[in-house]
Amino acid sequence: MRVWRLDGVLSRNIRIEEDLIDQLFNSSEKRLARTLLLLARYGKEPHPERTLPKVSQDLLAEMISTTRSRVNFFMNRFEKMGFIRYNGGLQVHSSLLSVVLHD
Repeated sequence: MRVWRLDGVLSRNIRIEEDLIDQLFNSSEKRLARTLLLLARYGKEPHPERTLPKVSQDLLAEMISTTRSRVNFFMNRFEKMGFIRYNGGLQVHSSLLSVVLHD
């Protein structure tokens, strides 16, 4: 029981550190891509495309510390590049990871 709690605390601390590094060093485009991938929970199971829970552009903007208009701009760009699509919900393709990894 105690080991499980320690594991949870360490995982949470690592996630907080990753979020801080993301805010400090990554562009808003990369932060949005990372957030969409996290919301779609990539890395858990091998699915090329996942549908996100309903989330507004205003909320995404707050999550990545930018404006809704910037989120809209990048969402349109991601859609044109085939990384996301709107089909009964926002679907995120795993290829969006290339935006996060690209220097």
